[in-house]
Amino acid sequence: MTDAPKLIFLGTGTSVGVPVIGCDCGVCRSVDPRNRRLRSSVVLRAGAVSLLVDSGPDLRAQALREGLRELDGVLYTHSHLDHVAGFDELRAFCWRRSAPLPLHGTAECLETLKIMFAWAFSPDNAFKGYVKPDPKVVEGPFHYGDLRVTPLPVEHASVATIGYQFEYPGMRRLAYLPDVKRIPVDTLRLLRGVDVLVVDSLRTTPHPTHFSLDEALAAAAEVGARETWLTHLGHENDHAELSGRLPAGVRVAWDGLKVLLEDA
Repeated sequence: MTDAPKLIFLGTGTSVGVPVIGCDCGVCRSVDPRNRRLRSSVVLRAGAVSLLVDSGPDLRAQALREGLRELDGVLYTHSHLDHVAGFDELRAFCWRRSAPLPLHGTAECLETLKIMFAWAFSPDNAFKGYVKPDPKVVEGPFHYGDLRVTPLPVEHASVATIGYQFEYPGMRRLAYLPDVKRIPVDTLRLLRGVDVLVVDSLRTTPHPTHFSLDEALAAAAEVGARETWLTHLGHENDHAELSGRLPAGVRVAWDGLKVLLEDA
């Protein structure tokens, strides 16, 4: 891949997705395709590098929709099921490579993956059709060629959770925070002046472990984000209605959205 850098939204939904099973609300019955939200995940493409952030339960459908064939690595934000349950689908991305697939995450997250998918991490995993993981504990910034990836620790429920910041020559600085309730001071410093912020905005009313709309807008204003995209959206959010009342520079993401990141 050598196209202009871009962010592809594989999914923009909360843990149960939209439509919600058994729900007859207006959003769940909406014919607007932007109101159909698979579980939150993105792919970043920069130069020849293609990185997946989180392997949620909808990964197979998302990969088929976007024509994903190859990945250079997977970055995990945390170990909640809606971010890891598609782990087995990573087999398809191991078939086309001889080296193990790098998996980046906190020590806590990687340990959980090893328990959940013990067969993949076992030394007896010799069959070439299986996932071949190369676990890498995220302890600070790391690189894929010229792409610099910086972990962004945040608070979300009771699990160790991180977002990621991406920097690449000629690319606008991008931060991805899909699950967050509070941004620590040190992380706020890293985010100051970010060009593109993708942030959790579960619903308009307060939630104990996720940003509400007001909290997401306040965070975007505090860090001075030049462009903000709202994600991890529940069925309380109608795309058109929500879009019509957002401040300048803030927009609602949707599944399949591609944001070009080339620095003008």
